[in-house]
This record gives sequence, C-alpha cells and structure tokens, in this order.
Amino acid sequence: MLSQALILCGGLGTRLGELTAATPKPMLPVAGRPFLDHLIQEVARYGITRIVLLAGRFGEQIVEAFDGKRLYGADIEVLVEPAPLGTGGALAFAAPVLDPEFLLLNGDSWIDADLVRFARAFHDASAAEPGLAAQMLLQQVPDAGRFGSVTLEGSHVRAFLEKSPERAGKPGLINAGVYLLTREILDLIPAGTACSLEADVLPRLVAAGRVVAVAAPPGSYFIDIGVPETFARVQEELPRVRTRPAVFFDRDGTLNRDAGYTHRVEDLVWMPGAREAVAHANAAGYLVFVVTNQAGVARGHYDEAAILSFHRAMQHQLSAVGGHIDAIEWCPHHIEATVEAYRRDCRRRKPGPGMLEDLLAAWPVDTTRSIMIGDTEADMQAAAAAGIRGRRYEGGSVLDLLRQSI
Repeated sequence: MLSQALILCGGLGTRLGELTAATPKPMLPVAGRPFLDHLIQEVARYGITRIVLLAGRFGEQIVEAFDGKRLYGADIEVLVEPAPLGTGGALAFAAPVLDPEFLLLNGDSWIDADLVRFARAFHDASAAEPGLAAQMLLQQVPDAGRFGSVTLEGSHVRAFLEKSPERAGKPGLINAGVYLLTREILDLIPAGTACSLEADVLPRLVAAGRVVAVAAPPGSYFIDIGVPETFARVQEELPRVRTRPAVFFDRDGTLNRDAGYTHRVEDLVWMPGAREAVAHANAAGYLVFVVTNQAGVARGHYDEAAILSFHRAMQHQLSAVGGHIDAIEWCPHHIEATVEAYRRDCRRRKPGPGMLEDLLAAWPVDTTRSIMIGDTEADMQAAAAAGIRGRRYEGGSVLDLLRQSI
C-alpha cells in the first residue's frame, strides 16, 4: 500500500496575473481556504500518511502554513527548491525523502479519482509486467485539441501529442497531472539540473515501454486553476463536487471482531462483509469515517501508537479489495481512567457526538443522506445527537446492511 505523495507547488502562475504576484498559485483561496488544503485533504483520505510539498517561489508561505503539521491523518513536510528546477528537477531535489513508490500530483489541478484503485492498477500491471516505472492518470475530454493529449496501445502510453487545431472538437485523453512513480525515474534526472518530467523524462520511459496509464471514469470532475476563468469557476464548483454523503462506522463489533480492548494487529478479524461494505460505500461516492471509543488507552492496556498501527493495518487490508477509510477518529478518554492524563468526561466519547461533529466540521458532508452504522445503543445516540440517521448492526453481513441503508 502506498503511503507517500508529493505535490508540486513551484509553478509561477503567470497566467493569473495579479492573483499570483505575491502568492503561490496553490495557496490561492478557494471556498475560504487555500486550494492546497483541499488537495491535501483529498490525497490524505486515500490512506496516504506522508505528504511532501515541493515549493518554489514564495515557498516560505507554504512552509509557514503546512510544514511539520499533521492534517487529515497525514504528516506534512515542505521542501523549497533553491532555484526553479522544473517538474523533473524538483523530483531529483526531493530524492533523499522519496519512498520506492510514490504518488506525484500537480498542486494547481484537481481530479475526482480513487487513488487507492489507481495504485492497485499499477501494482497489478507491475506483477504482470516487471520493469514498469510509471503510471499516469488520464482524463477524457470532448475537445482534445485544446490540450496536449496522450495516445495508448492497450494500457501502454505510446506518444504525447502537442496541442493541435487539427484535433479541435475531437474527444481524446489528456494528462490529468497525477502519477504513480518508482524511484528508478531518478536515474534519468541529473541532480541540480532544471528539466521537465513531461518533456524530458517520461518520453524516454515511454520509448522503452515502461509507462502505463489509467483513465478516470467518464464524467469525472477535473479542473486546472491556472487561468482566471477556471479559478473563478472552481470557487463554486469544487465545494459542490466535494460535498457528498458519509457512512460513519463504529469499529469494534461492527467492522472488526471485538476481542476486548482490541488493539493488536494480529487480532484484526473483519466482520462478515465489512471490508466489502467499505469498498461499496467508496464506489457509491460516500465518504467513509470510523468513530471508535478506545478506553483501553485510559485504562492503561495500550497506547495511542497501538491505535495508529491497528488503523494502518485496516487500511492496508482494505486496499486489497479496493477500499479505504477517509478518516478515523477515536476517543481515548474515560471518566474512570487509571491513566490520569486520560481521565475526563469527554464529549467525543460515544454516546457523545463529538467525534461525529469534528468530522462534520472538517469534511464537506451532506448530512441529509449520511448514516451511522454501529452495534450499540451508544452509537445510535451519538448519531442522533449529531443529526445523522443511525442503523443498528446486529450480526450478519455488514455489506447487506449497508446496501439496505443507502
């Protein structure tokens, strides 16, 4: 399972004129917060736990806003290139922190695509054809002549085509600015040299047959904020596209077997149909959240690091069926805690609604279509207090219950 993503934030944004005269393009406000914050949240919801922002001009603004922070379950690091290096040179600059495989995204564009399924497609392709070095995400557009487009042979990229009036009005596939790359790509980039990933590096890999591509589902929302017209459109469009219903799951006893203060990875046993229920909710366009009381921390049975390890294992096992949890909230407090630091009457502990309320405040959720699924009355009370419909799980297939409920 992938755990790292890089976001390119070094573009000059000259087409936006005065808007980027003193502000990096990804930091421009969209619906009241930086566009980059929306993008970080979108990437993190697919289980990515480490995000590196590759900044350039005015990079100190990105450092101040994000460096060293933990957002949406991901740790954020900002690297500022000493001089403009291009998309390829920026990758080489980031070499010391790169994983063997990582996602790369443009910091000024957005596409609504499932990154877990995108990564799974690459791993399936690599298993059948060792030696692949890159996978691109493509978007179908009705007028490919306005963009540089991509030609495929099967799943292999065979050529990049420049903008052309001859293709005006004809549909085609364009680069959506999302890649899955291996570190091998660094062998083609001289350190400290400015170069373009798209113009200088990928064509060499394409010629060697080492680049594959996946097309986003037809009709997927895609936008590049690099021109005034699209920057104006995104203000209304992005919040609307991002707002979706959510399924709030209890954890122990609903998604996984309750072994009594369950915290060891080896004790992770999924309830019938639970993984498939998560994947089904993902595919249906729902956000998936987990809200779980973890009084075992308060009672000294384990620490919060054990919770994080357990949740990483859940995400890893979900990825095998193409599923993911967008965000997980837990409450380690208890009024009768033996560990004094956790002894408190906490609104986040179910039946209190605090965990649900925090998720509703942080994420664009359509509450009218959302649901809480849990196995206790406390789950139902928390849902009601947060204004969410509740459905009690009483055994059997979690997938069947979910299908009956959404």
